[in-house]
Amino acid sequence: MEEQIKNYINYLKNVKHSSDNTVSSYRRDLTKMYDFMKKSGIDDVHGINATSLGTYVLHLEKSGKSSATVSRNIASLKSFFAFLMREGIMAENPAELLKPPKIEKKAPEILTVEEVNLLLEQPSKNTSKEIRDKAMIELLYATGLRVSELISLKITDINLKLNYINCHDTGKDRIIPIEDAAKYALENYVNKVRPEMCKNNMYLFTNCKGEPMTRQGFWKIIKLYAKRAGIDKDITPHMIRHSFASHLVNNGADLRAVQEMLGHSDISTTQIYLKNKNSRIKEVYDKSHPRAGAVKS
Repeated sequence: MEEQIKNYINYLKNVKHSSDNTVSSYRRDLTKMYDFMKKSGIDDVHGINATSLGTYVLHLEKSGKSSATVSRNIASLKSFFAFLMREGIMAENPAELLKPPKIEKKAPEILTVEEVNLLLEQPSKNTSKEIRDKAMIELLYATGLRVSELISLKITDINLKLNYINCHDTGKDRIIPIEDAAKYALENYVNKVRPEMCKNNMYLFTNCKGEPMTRQGFWKIIKLYAKRAGIDKDITPHMIRHSFASHLVNNGADLRAVQEMLGHSDISTTQIYLKNKNSRIKEVYDKSHPRAGAVKS
C-alpha cells in the first residue's frame, strides 16, 4: 500500500499540480489510514473494503476528530481509491459509499457596533498614511468587500457623486452603495492624499511608496489600529466583512440584498448571519422580558 500512496502523491504533485498544503493533507490522511489498516492486519489495498473503511471512519469519530477533519479524511479516501481504479489497480472504489458527517456552520465571530466605531476612530491624525488608512477601513466596513477586492479596486471603480463602488467579482461585477462616512473618508483621501501617494498608479489604494497594496500590508494596518483601540479580539479584514453583514441583518436588511452585496452565489452562505441575529434577539429577550428569569415551582 505504501507504493500506491507514493504514486498517488506524485500524481497530485505532477499531474494535478495540487498545492503543497493539499498534498501534505492527503499524504497525512492516507498514512494514518494505512497505519490503522496495518494494525488491523490489512497490508494490501486489495484487502480494504467498505466495511474496513467504515470501521476506520468510526475510529476517527470516536477519537474526537472534528466533523471537518473526518470529512476531509473521507474526501482523501474517495480520491485515493478513485485513482487506483483509474490506474486499473482496483476494480471498484470501497470508499464510494462513505458519507461525510454533517458539519454545522458556526456563526462567524464579529465585532460589536461599538468595537467597529472604536476601530474606525483610530486613524485620526491628519497624515497621508492615516487618511488613506481611514478611507480603507471605512470602505471595508461600508461595503463588506473581501480584502482581495479592496486592494484590487481601481480609481475608476468608485463613483462619489452617486455613492457607489463597482466591485469586480469573479465572473461578474457587483454594485455596492457606500454610506456618508465612507464617502467623506474617500473624498478626503482621493482629493488630499492619493494624487501624491499613488502618482500614476491606476489602483485606488497603494502603499506609501506608490506600489500596489498587498493583503499582508493591509492586515498589518488592521492589526495596528485594533491594538491601538485596545480591542481584545484577533481582528482580521474578513471579520470586518462578517461584521458588516451581521450588523445589516440584525438591523432588518433583506437577506437577498446582503447576499448580492457580499457576492455570495448561494443564499445558504448568507443565512449564517441569521444565527447572530437570533442570538441577539434571545439576548435582548432575556434582558428585557419581566418573566424571562422566572422559575416555575
